[in-house]
Amino acid sequence: MSESLDVAASAEDGVLLGVATLSRAYMTHGELPEIYDVLTARLERDPNDACAMLDLSTIAHLLGDAEAHVRLQHDALSRRRIFSLPVAQRDDRVRLLAIVTAGDFMSNTPLEFLVEDGAIALRFLYVAPGEAFPDSLPDHDVAFVAIAEGDRNRAVLEQIETAVATWPRPVLNLPGAIARLTRDGAFRLLKDAPGLVYPVNAAVTRGALEAVVHGATAIETLLDGASYPVLLRPRGTHAGEGLAKIDDAEALAAFLSSQAVDEFYLAQFVDYRSPDGLFRKFRLLFIGDAPYAAHLAISGDWMIHYLNAQMHEERHRAEEALFFERFDDDFAARHRAALTEVARRMQLDYFAIDCGETPDGRLLLFEVGTAMIVHSLDSVETFPYKQPQMRKVFDRFAAFIREARDRALAQPAAE
Repeated sequence: MSESLDVAASAEDGVLLGVATLSRAYMTHGELPEIYDVLTARLERDPNDACAMLDLSTIAHLLGDAEAHVRLQHDALSRRRIFSLPVAQRDDRVRLLAIVTAGDFMSNTPLEFLVEDGAIALRFLYVAPGEAFPDSLPDHDVAFVAIAEGDRNRAVLEQIETAVATWPRPVLNLPGAIARLTRDGAFRLLKDAPGLVYPVNAAVTRGALEAVVHGATAIETLLDGASYPVLLRPRGTHAGEGLAKIDDAEALAAFLSSQAVDEFYLAQFVDYRSPDGLFRKFRLLFIGDAPYAAHLAISGDWMIHYLNAQMHEERHRAEEALFFERFDDDFAARHRAALTEVARRMQLDYFAIDCGETPDGRLLLFEVGTAMIVHSLDSVETFPYKQPQMRKVFDRFAAFIREARDRALAQPAAE
């Protein structure tokens, strides 16, 4: 039996396999069915095994079973609110408490992918609106607010804002800064940053869009003068879900007829094709105020996701490898003013951006947030250059958490 299956079969109380381990099993088409069987057997032996429930909820989410995901997650969190990941027995590990909430993979910062090597002992405290914090918090050196911006998370972020004001340990990613990261809110924060192009983003209602369809309002009125083509998506969606490029009022009418919701995000579309006709999307990770390269996706389609980009082509992988190798002296140097200002205005310890470059060489920002996944799950055989880059990122993240702990320890105790 593999190491992961050993953990699933004999996990300590409160210890999860977790999202990273289960995602790796899913992506490699390896042990996920076996893991599922072991977790199911554990739950049959102990119907109150909350860890098995939560891991099975993750598997359901990976397999696209939304109903089972929500049900199992609810059942698990009704039984306990504190969970841990397995950690290596290391004298130098730091105890990190992630404050999280129920939801899908985009509901929380995916910290698990950053700490797989065990340098950080990660525990989760699940919170929900209106629920009091436990009287006794788990032992930890540093806390991290991992709840991402989102309509359904707004109330719990406001609740945590009060709690962390008197937190007994250092707290990273303060909830007030996270809550500002709506698509229109982030636009307002960054729209005039030097060297940065941030397409106009606006929160709009169905009524306002229907007025455009009927000719009562011009699209430019909703986008500070920007016109077609525009990008439109239902509010609260991510990863391109429901996203469409709209070229005229007729296309806008067709889009609205396909949607059942009443609130949307509208954005200006900027054509960011490179001279070779391909689109390039860069994901950068900020740890402290320093940017790190996470991936480069290349595609003939403007709507790029790494999994559907044309990264199977050897020349594209070679370009990504070169992007990693030269990042500090090339991409980061060319866009230093913009990246420095983005980091300053965000007031976050950790976040990520998806971006491109305009034809005239400026940084083009698509999205900023705290829930974008950065991982080392790609095939080592196909992407041998990614492991060293991810190792650099993960080591820096661990060092950053350690530095936060050490700064707190160096402060004189309050009298």
